[in-house]
Amino acid sequence: MTSVPLQQVGPSDQEVVSSRSPLGLMLFYGTFGILGFGPLAFGAVEAWSLFVLQAGTALLFAVWAIQQVRAGELQVSRNPLFPPMLAFAGIVAVQLACGLSAYRYATYSQALRYITYGALCFLVAQSLRRTWQVRALVYGFSIYGAALAVFAVLQSMAGNGLIYWLRTPRLGGWIFGPYVNHNHYAGLMEMLLPVPLIFSLTSQARGARKVWALTAAAVMAGSIFLSGSRGGMVAFSVQITLLLLLMVRRSGVSATAKGMGVFIILLLGVVLGLGSGELLQRMRSVAPEAHAELAGGTRMQINRDAWAMFVRKPALGWGLGAFPEVYPQIRTFPTNFYINQAHNDYLQLMVETGIPGLLIMGWFVLTLYRYALKKAGNWPYETGGAVALAALLGCTGILVHSLVDFNLQIPANAALFYVLGTIAVLRQPFGQSRARRSEL
Repeated sequence: MTSVPLQQVGPSDQEVVSSRSPLGLMLFYGTFGILGFGPLAFGAVEAWSLFVLQAGTALLFAVWAIQQVRAGELQVSRNPLFPPMLAFAGIVAVQLACGLSAYRYATYSQALRYITYGALCFLVAQSLRRTWQVRALVYGFSIYGAALAVFAVLQSMAGNGLIYWLRTPRLGGWIFGPYVNHNHYAGLMEMLLPVPLIFSLTSQARGARKVWALTAAAVMAGSIFLSGSRGGMVAFSVQITLLLLLMVRRSGVSATAKGMGVFIILLLGVVLGLGSGELLQRMRSVAPEAHAELAGGTRMQINRDAWAMFVRKPALGWGLGAFPEVYPQIRTFPTNFYINQAHNDYLQLMVETGIPGLLIMGWFVLTLYRYALKKAGNWPYETGGAVALAALLGCTGILVHSLVDFNLQIPANAALFYVLGTIAVLRQPFGQSRARRSEL
């Protein structure tokens, strides 16, 4: 915590008051309200929804500035992920300033998106300081994710091929929930489901709260399988494997092991109860002609072309956001699809920002795991550890899924990913000051 003219360690009395003030409440609920809006607006991929995301974030930043002015001092909470974020911004600034982008307008537009993501991360780092806020997020993310999963499954089972039964996708796709692409819906659930799951396995979850948390997690996880996203299924499996490894490393995990057993049973009940035959049919019908998706072989060709693009400009890349404009000139195969993403977020990052972008990505990921795993050491009993582990598992899902898809090119999913990363490494000692240790 840095304060001008004063410097403090941990939340001060003034911060406790400000978190409950009208501006503090507006900042906290507004920030996470913006994150919740994105997925409902088709992932914030359309111009109007992206504008709402960016304008809303700008207004919230203004609220934070007003809060600082009224407090009479500047209080800024630092975060270990801010340095790699700023370094990435430096690369993009060089591309724009030196005219290195193959399409300047695309780089500028994409840079505005990343500024929005960074601003949201900054606002979360400044506003998420108290244990009551963590408790609100647990309930909010759990209810939001479970409700969205129920809606997605119902729309899939009784749908008419339209989003919300009303909206026709402009370019077709495999609709699931509010997303045109079922893989991006799965990416959203990968990030949300660890919140109720981890809460249900902690010592703070008992009785009815444990039951609803396990049920919410099982519904969200089940919807990933019912969506038919193979990348989502693999990512979820990696998340659960990581969680089991962390459980095995601890002594006295009988309570959490029982909770995991109940979760698996509920998950099987959701999937089988809603129709294992439908799930098998989805798995067999992933052919591109059935759902307007690219086949696996085509994706591999795109990846080979993307690698060739990277090799041609490895120093600083073709420019952030320039992949859709440059790729048609490089493509080595005929297709009727409009290919605007690389279907591999890592390759696309390399193409657009070169070796420096790859190194900064590695810096970001290593910092994330280093700090989050350190905090998560006693997660069943400490609020801060549980928060870090839930956020880290959510980030892990997207990092795995990004090997075969482009979730981080979807504004709603990208914003949530970066915010979860920020939360995972927060330095605030949740639950250690004026908070009941018996609650999350």
